[in-house]
Amino acid sequence: MVPSPNSPTPPGADRGPTARRIVLGSHLRRLRERAGISRADAAYAIRGSDSKMSRLESGKVGFKQRDVADLLTMYGVAEGPEREQVLSMAEESNSSGWWARYNDVVPGWFEDFVGLEASASRISSYELLFVPGLLQTEDYARAVVSGGHTDLPPAERADVEKRLEVRLRRQRVLHRKDAPTFWTVLDEAVLHRPVGGEAVFRAQLDHLVELSSLPNVIVQLLPWDLSGYGAEHAFTMLRFAEPELPDLVYLEEMTGSSYLDKRADVERYGRSMDRLTVDALSPEQTKQALSKLRAER
Repeated sequence: MVPSPNSPTPPGADRGPTARRIVLGSHLRRLRERAGISRADAAYAIRGSDSKMSRLESGKVGFKQRDVADLLTMYGVAEGPEREQVLSMAEESNSSGWWARYNDVVPGWFEDFVGLEASASRISSYELLFVPGLLQTEDYARAVVSGGHTDLPPAERADVEKRLEVRLRRQRVLHRKDAPTFWTVLDEAVLHRPVGGEAVFRAQLDHLVELSSLPNVIVQLLPWDLSGYGAEHAFTMLRFAEPELPDLVYLEEMTGSSYLDKRADVERYGRSMDRLTVDALSPEQTKQALSKLRAER
C-alpha cells in the first residue's frame, strides 16, 4: 500500500530546489545591479561567461558556494547576516527534492514541475482526459499510470508503483498548513471515461466530492454543450507568493514539457481560464452533478 497523501506535512517541507534557485538568482541580480556591476564583469569574477551568469540569475542552473561567495564579495556584501542568509540560500538551492530518489522513473523535465508545483500559492488547471493527478484516488491513479494494463511483467509493475508513489506524494501539497489554492475545471467528458472500471470510478467520484469540500480546492465541471470550446488542450497555471517567481503556464506532452512565462502568453491563458470558470457549472452545481452521477452508477 502506498503511503497516504493525507499524512501531515510541515509548511514548505516539500519545496524543492527549482523555486529556491529562481529566488536566489533574482536576489543576486538585484545585488549586482545595486553595486553597479555589469553581468559580464560579474561572470569574469567567477571564471564564467555572460551566458553562465544569465543562467545563474534566471535560476536555470545550480550554484557553487565558491561562486556565490566571490560574487557577494564583489557586490560589497561583507560578513554578516545578509551574507550568511544568501550563502544558506545557495546551499538549500542545491539540495535534492524528495522526488530525486525516483529519477529512474520520473523524467528530468517533470522534476522541475514537481518542485514548482510544491512552491506555488495557486494552481489552476483545465483537464480534458483525466481527473487531475492531485485529486486522483490510488486505484484511479494506478490505472492511469499503467495505461489500463493489469498484466504487466514484474519490472514494469515495479515502475508503475514507483510512479504511483510520486503522484500520491505530490497530493500532500493540498493538505499542508500553507496549502495552495487548487482550482480545476474538468471537461464533462472526463466523467464519462470509466478509468479503472466502474468500481474504481465510483470511488473516484466520491473522492472528488470529498476533496471539493476542502477550503483550498475548487472543482468546476464544463458541461457537454461547451465541451472542447474552452481550450484546445489541457494546461496548468502556477502562481507564486514570491515576487521573484513569475506566473507560469505548464504544458505537458508525452516526451517533454514547456513553460510559458512571457506576459502575453500567461495573460492569454489566464483569460482562457477565466472564461472556463464562467462557462462551467459553479462549484456547488458541480458537487450536485457529481453526486447525481455517482447515484446513477
